[in-house]
Parts: sequence; C-alpha cells; structure tokens
Amino acid sequence: MADIYDKRRYGTMAFLAVAIALVAIFLYISNRIVRELAAQERERMEIWADATKAIVAPETDNSDIALPGSADIDFLLRIIEGNRNIPVLLTDSDDNILLYRNFNLPEPVDTLQPYSISERNSKYLNDKLASMKKTNNIIHITISPDNEQMLYYEDSRLLRMLNYFPYIMLVVMLLFITVVYYAVTSTKKAEQNRVWVGLSKETAHQLGTPISSLMAWIELLKSRDIDPTVTEEMDKDVNRLSTIASRFGKIGSRPAMTPVDVNTAVSNATRYMAARISSRIALKVNLCQHPLIVSMSAPLLEWVMENLIKNAVDAMKADGVITVTTSRTPRYALISVSDTGKGIPHNHFKKIFNPGYTTKKRGWGLGLTLAKRIVEQYHHGHIYVASSDPGKGTTFNIELPVSHPGDALL
Repeated sequence: MADIYDKRRYGTMAFLAVAIALVAIFLYISNRIVRELAAQERERMEIWADATKAIVAPETDNSDIALPGSADIDFLLRIIEGNRNIPVLLTDSDDNILLYRNFNLPEPVDTLQPYSISERNSKYLNDKLASMKKTNNIIHITISPDNEQMLYYEDSRLLRMLNYFPYIMLVVMLLFITVVYYAVTSTKKAEQNRVWVGLSKETAHQLGTPISSLMAWIELLKSRDIDPTVTEEMDKDVNRLSTIASRFGKIGSRPAMTPVDVNTAVSNATRYMAARISSRIALKVNLCQHPLIVSMSAPLLEWVMENLIKNAVDAMKADGVITVTTSRTPRYALISVSDTGKGIPHNHFKKIFNPGYTTKKRGWGLGLTLAKRIVEQYHHGHIYVASSDPGKGTTFNIELPVSHPGDALL
C-alpha cells in the first residue's frame, strides 16, 4: 500500500509540474506579444517624429532640406493627428514643452488654443516629463544641427492593459489549479475515508459473531466445572475482543463524548500494555498532579495510546524505556509518549500518518492513521512527532482541548 501512495504523490507532482509548465508557456507567449506591440508603437512614434520633423523643417533656414508640398503637409498632419491613444510630449533641447497629446489633464483645455497650458496643467505635464525622461521611450528629432527636439511617449492604454493581462491570467490560472488540486485531493481523501470506515465497520461486524459464540462457550465451560482461572482468563480475552470490535464500530460515526480525566484514560491504557510487553522494556508513567478534564471517548483515546506504545515497543525491538507523561498548557491537555528506539527521519514526520505507510514486514500501516483520525476529527486535537533523533528515540505529542481553557493553570 505504501507504493500506491508513492505513485499518487508522484502523480500529484507531475500534475503540478505540467501546470507550472503551461503557466510558463502562457507567460512567455503573452510577454512576446506585449514586446511586439511595444515595438510597433515605437515604430509609429518614429513615423510621428519623422512627420513632425518634415513639417518643422520648412521653418528652418537650412536650404539643403527639401520642402514638402501642401499635399504632403496635409498627409503629415494626418499622421500627427491620427495618434489618438499614445500619450506624447514634444520638447526642445531646453525641455520646453512644444506639443502634447492624449493626456488626461487636470483642467479642461481651451478649444480655441488647444496647446495653451494653465499653471496646473503645466505642473502636471512637467511631472510627466520628469518621469518619462527616466524611460527608454525617447526619440531624438534633429531638425538642424542647431535645432534638436525630443519626443517622449508612454505606452498606450491597450499596451498597459496587456502588460497587466499576463499576471491577471497567472493569478486566475493559479486559482484554477488550486481549486482543481483541492477538489482532486478532497475527492481522494473522501474515498479514502469511505474505505477505512467501511473496513472498520466490516471488521466490527465480522468480529461480533465469533465473540458471541465464544461467550456462549465460556458459559458452557463454567457449567462443566472447568478450573475458574482458565475461564477467567478466557473472559478477559473475550472482553478484550469485544472492546476492539466496539472501537472499530465507532470509526465513521460520531462517538459519545463525555468529560473524562486524561490521567485516568492514560493509566488504563498503560496498565493494560505494561502486562503485555517484554520485561526488558521499562514503561514509565508520569501523570499530572491535577485532573485534566477533556470531553472524549475514553475507549478510542485508550486505543490511540495503545497504538503509540506498540509502535514504541517495535522501534526498540529488544529493550529500552518508554515514558508517558501528561501535563497542562493554557488550552490543551498534553500527552507525550517517548521511546529510546531507532528514531524517525525528519522527512517522514508527516508521511507516517498516511494510510498504508509502514516500515514493518507485517501490518497494514493503519495504526497512526486511525490515531490521527481519532485525535483530530473526533477530539479536535492534534497529534504529531514532537522530536526524533536517529538512534536515540522519538517523542509523540497529543494535544486535547481542555473543557475550560479559560481557567487558570493549577
């Protein structure tokens, strides 16, 4: 089962890689279109500059310049007047503004004198000129050796919109990818939950019949004058099986939650496990001196504790020390389970809670998955690897919200 989840993770990574590649291609194409449009606008401005130069040239004393005819002047004026969307400033060599077009001036322009500049408009245009001089959108117009003008222009409104368009689309695509990814993972998680719930319910159902039969056989043995110690031990095992079936039956349905002292649940679980682990493994329990009242399902929390202790035993193999500690924080009752085992690699801290993940040759790798479900979904708490050092041991923490978090610490 670990292979299935590895493949699923690789599939997710492949999906993200393809999505990133598509975004990169989209950005490249969009930026290329913007660059080509910017180059076309510059060509238009160069033509505009040439038209301005051709019109201004007759006013100079340079006899080497061919004077355009009236028809040519009309054509050149149409070129100049045809620019209705690119903001343009024409200045002389001393930065005096000679002409401007397509700016949203703060004050209306006198239609009889369209290029008369009020004080407020003058400040606006001079501020624009100062900012435009810092760009590359500048064309030098040499009217004569002693007469040079400068043409400054901004990107058109369309080009500015296109400049922002790729980033807007990038955000949209990222949101789309996020939604799709969330939908896919949520669907997989829902399917996963249905599988585990179905498995748990079926396990509880299948255990019910043989447990009932064993109970009947024990009663029969008691009536046959069998050694009472034998039937007592059998009773314990059957009751244990009944408890296990009850736990599996609670998975997938909301268990009854009652106020219970965490110390009591931990004591019950550690007492049961202490009698069933090797004598070479020391199980130490340090309980908080004050009650830690939590709304819980005690059988399920005891199941979590037993799973953590079993994993600790497996991690130590032959001998070592398991330490279970309870304490209180302002909001949570804290349970810590530490061992002196082989440790867990840091990059596996979250992976170990995945269904099917196991380092054992036997087992389904469901213990920590069910523990996480019980703690987080049923008890609204947290379970995580607090620390782990290879060859030194691991500490798991369980945080459960206390019934009265506002109370002062005792």
